[in-house]
Amino acid sequence: MFSPGFARHAARRYRSRGLDRTAARMVAFLESRGIEGATVLEVGGGVGEIQIELLRRGAASAVGLELSPSYEAEAGALLADAGLTGRVRRRIHDIAADPSGVDGADVVVLHRVVCCYPDYQRLLAAVADHAGRVVVFSHPPRHLAGRAFVGLTNLMMRLRGREYRAFVHPPEAMLAVLRERGLRQTFAHRGLTWQIAGLER
Repeated sequence: MFSPGFARHAARRYRSRGLDRTAARMVAFLESRGIEGATVLEVGGGVGEIQIELLRRGAASAVGLELSPSYEAEAGALLADAGLTGRVRRRIHDIAADPSGVDGADVVVLHRVVCCYPDYQRLLAAVADHAGRVVVFSHPPRHLAGRAFVGLTNLMMRLRGREYRAFVHPPEAMLAVLRERGLRQTFAHRGLTWQIAGLER
């Protein structure tokens, strides 16, 4: 699913159009909370466009975690183009499986990630434990159309012989995991295809 071709497409899109609307809203939320000098941890950051935009807005450094190595070449090229290579560290690492292998950060970001991970409780618990100030994440809405779209996506993946599966986790249950670890929701955006939740200490 997340092949070098997919990464090239993502990088081309960012170069020509900038952030997608959901990512732009997430960055705007974080900027409104003050990110000058902040450390950023992005889980599943793809080619790293959110990291780049946060660094441009004053964040001090970023760590990007990925499960697929397919993004690395394009992410490195984008960082070089932006003159930010020395301020981002990229790793292949599953924070849910090995939370202790990652340092905490002021800000933790997950854009279109929770829907790719089967165990949202484990993932979000690890995220909360690593967030010093803010967590922001996007997820598909759990309405009939959203479930139908994800179901169709999974059917296509199955027919193509691919292992990737998407998930529509219950939003309140996801928020509960974060609340139980001392975070409170201060931002919400409910779009037709993606919703955003921002939480703070």
